[in-house]
Amino acid sequence: MSWRQVILLSCLSATLLLCMLQEGTSASVGSRQASGEETQDGTKQNIFMQESDASNFLKRRGKRSPKSRDEANAENRQKLRDQELRREYYEEQRNEFENFVEEQRDEQEERTREAVEQWRQWHYDGLYPSYLYNRHHI
Repeated sequence: MSWRQVILLSCLSATLLLCMLQEGTSASVGSRQASGEETQDGTKQNIFMQESDASNFLKRRGKRSPKSRDEANAENRQKLRDQELRREYYEEQRNEFENFVEEQRDEQEERTREAVEQWRQWHYDGLYPSYLYNRHHI
């Protein structure tokens, strides 16, 4: 085959393929006449609002207009709830840290007391009673 026949054959097969794909797409989506205008309008009504309702919704409160009492109360309740949750969280964190510090301090005091006791036992010469019995009482 010559190169002209190859090009002609490839163009013909591409055209045939595009025609088949176009028919398949239109069949899967459907045309307006086949689906009917009534079903499309019904779908529109389920998804979109009427124009008057939409304009009233947008005009109800602009950016600079004051909030209604219900909106302000709802915002205040949410802010108070957030503050309470934040306060509880930080209180819990503070309690955990205080417990940790107290445990560390107790462990350090125990180690220090043991070290001092060992030092006293090591340096005790036996001539005097131990330190606990040799305190000066006022």
